[in-house]
Amino acid sequence: MAGNRVGKTIAGTYEDTLHATGLYPHWWVGRRFDHPTKGWIAGKTNETTRDILQVELFGNVIFKEGGKKKTVDGTGIIPMHLIDEKSIRWKSGVADLIDTVRVKHASGGWSYIGLKSYQQGRGSFEGTAMHYIHLDEEPPEEVYTECLTRTATTRGLIYITFTPLMGVTPMVKGFIEKADEGITSVTRATWNDAPHLTEDDKANYLSLFPKHEHK
Repeated sequence: MAGNRVGKTIAGTYEDTLHATGLYPHWWVGRRFDHPTKGWIAGKTNETTRDILQVELFGNVIFKEGGKKKTVDGTGIIPMHLIDEKSIRWKSGVADLIDTVRVKHASGGWSYIGLKSYQQGRGSFEGTAMHYIHLDEEPPEEVYTECLTRTATTRGLIYITFTPLMGVTPMVKGFIEKADEGITSVTRATWNDAPHLTEDDKANYLSLFPKHEHK
């Protein structure tokens, strides 16, 4: 739960990459999967999932073989040589949005990644068990509870990267209360925790954002 431009999405997609590839750095103290995983990564809309999450993970959409084959250029966090290009399935009705793709895991098998959005509704989050689910921006409560169901039998992970633009909603309040009880974990970050933002950057951003959003 952090401010704008702090790096929430990059942190989340980095963790996605670790769980999909199994290439954990030596300093990683979080959950490790020693086997191929199944994960969902979701944003608010199909467009934000494509333009933000997909780009961070896989890079830009390009065409090969004289414009006949659509793929990704591998400029995202997941190394291109670990992406199974032949496995990419594109979501119908949304231009250039990946539906599912396989990624090589360090154990030798293939991990599965599915891209989704909240606008697809709760029904799209029904189905099989998942090892991890990354939700970018605060989800509708019914989507979150459906995701809980998907990770129940795997003892899986759900992590949400978001700026609390809607204030202390019931979901945010619930996370904070459960964190106090040791059930969940809430990591907060402000601009003071983002060394890539200079004082000039902060001043410029503040001048653009409405005053009621400054805090």
